Amino acid sequence: MEQYLKVKAHAGEKKEKLLQKTPDSFEIWVKAPAERGLANAAVRAALAAHLGVAENKLSLVKGAASPAKIFLLRQ
Repeated sequence: MEQYLKVKAHAGEKKEKLLQKTPDSFEIWVKAPAERGLANAAVRAALAAHLGVAENKLSLVKGAASPAKIFLLRQ
């Protein structure tokens, strides 16, 4: 089963936080800066931890250079 997850990311924040707005929509704050893919990796790790899945089950489909991202969750 595949599921698309919408994420609004905030990079370079003082505190890390994850807010689940709907079953497939999240807002995530990470300390990592938005450079060299560091924030994307931190967002992916936070999302995987929240969902209880391995990071390799999540793929960034859209939004590598944008705060609005779409991840694909593969079961």
